[in-house]
Amino acid sequence: MYEPIRTKSVHTPAGSADFPHRSREEELDIQLAGHLAALLAVTDELRGLESSADLDMAAERLARQVARLHGGRPPVRTSAGLPEPRLVALHERAHALAGRALVVAASRADTAAAILAAERMDAHAAAITSELAPH
Repeated sequence: MYEPIRTKSVHTPAGSADFPHRSREEELDIQLAGHLAALLAVTDELRGLESSADLDMAAERLARQVARLHGGRPPVRTSAGLPEPRLVALHERAHALAGRALVVAASRADTAAAILAAERMDAHAAAITSELAPH
């Protein structure tokens, strides 16, 4: 009747068994580390514009979390400032990045990173409110 198929399907990628696959957990780690590293970069920019013990502590904690997610390698950090500082825009960007980090941290049940991201969201929301309030 029918002869059995003796070759691989054309729909199977060649060498797919050799392709390194990452687990969902590894993918979430990479995504979370990226969001936290971006938040750290914005935090460092803010630290260059306004001195704050809260920002210093946040930068240290963010750096520790990024290093943890990168297998102990410390994050790359720069101290490049902006030509025309826009504090509200930086705080808004940091708030959005912290929100993204919170979503990923929650999906992978990383309590330490989720708490840190939520704290940073609150801090940046308060800073935005303070900057926009009439002085």
